[in-house]
Amino acid sequence: MKATDAGQTAGHALMISPDATAADAALLTIARRALDLVPEGAAVGLGTGRAASAFIAALGARVKDGFAVTAVPTSEASLRQARALGIPIVALEEGRELDITVDGADEVGPNLDIVKGRGGALVRERIVAAASKRQVILILSDKLVSGLGERGGIPVEVIPMAKGLVIRRLKLLGVRPTVRTATTGAPPAVTENGNLTLDCSLPAPLVTRDASRRMEIAMRAIPGVIDTGFFLGTAERVLVGYPDRVDVLVREIRSEDDD
Repeated sequence: MKATDAGQTAGHALMISPDATAADAALLTIARRALDLVPEGAAVGLGTGRAASAFIAALGARVKDGFAVTAVPTSEASLRQARALGIPIVALEEGRELDITVDGADEVGPNLDIVKGRGGALVRERIVAAASKRQVILILSDKLVSGLGERGGIPVEVIPMAKGLVIRRLKLLGVRPTVRTATTGAPPAVTENGNLTLDCSLPAPLVTRDASRRMEIAMRAIPGVIDTGFFLGTAERVLVGYPDRVDVLVREIRSEDDD
């Protein structure tokens, strides 16, 4: 993994509210930085979550100034925000390859493997990322971890009918699944695809790609599992926001046998 200090781009004036928190300011900075990676006329995948929302806001401001792009959102929330800002929306058609997807992440490991899905949009985020030439991830520094699962459970999206079977099989893998709810005591939260999400606490963080891959394969093999929050080897680079700088982490291409 290569790290560089991105600094601040000349010509991209940052308009940060005096009431903004340090985290808000850092998110806006990395969102503006990500705009440097979007060429004129690009087809852009729009992620979901706080960091992605900051990027959509920055992209909308550029579009208002005449910057030409089209976009494919990964959630209804991102779709509504993009439309409100005048960003042209297109469908993910058979012949369309996206130039870049910009998204956030819940965790980023040292090899840039990531965990996504705690915001509830992991399946659509997977599809859009797979349809893109590049995936760029925006995070604040607190999302950096030494092993996946360190900060929370791994999301697993499940067909409702299969909930009992999936929970039983997941427990056999040594994980502790919990059905996600909007609030404590509320009915299960339903994804935009009509499914349930199980948040799976691991016995210990997964510190190698091989360990993460084995767990992902085992989870996906359970009938009724649609997808997991493991995004292994998908991120080309990660922009990390700190109070005083932006670091750019670039994934090193390695052989399948490397961890």
